[in-house]
Amino acid sequence: MFILDLTYTAPLARVDELLDAHVAWLNGHYETGVFIASGRKEPREGGIILAVGDDRAAIEEITATDPFSVNGVCAYRITEFFATKVAPGLDSFREELPA
Repeated sequence: MFILDLTYTAPLARVDELLDAHVAWLNGHYETGVFIASGRKEPREGGIILAVGDDRAAIEEITATDPFSVNGVCAYRITEFFATKVAPGLDSFREELPA
């Protein structure tokens, strides 16, 4: 699983100009099952996306296609982790540690 931590690198007015395209991009990745949660940070300096997958390179390719990335208004920090404990109802996201 991955935490995609976006930090805005441009004024919010520029971010807002690209927000509809960013949301459409998010929706596409929700439809494929890669994204499972997302939202703005508070204060509004970026956002967080939870993504599933076991291929960091594929996640990096996905973030590179975000309209925010393409237009240079955010930077991504990608953290991979193993969700070895999950809340009830999230069992499908539970992971085993690698051998």
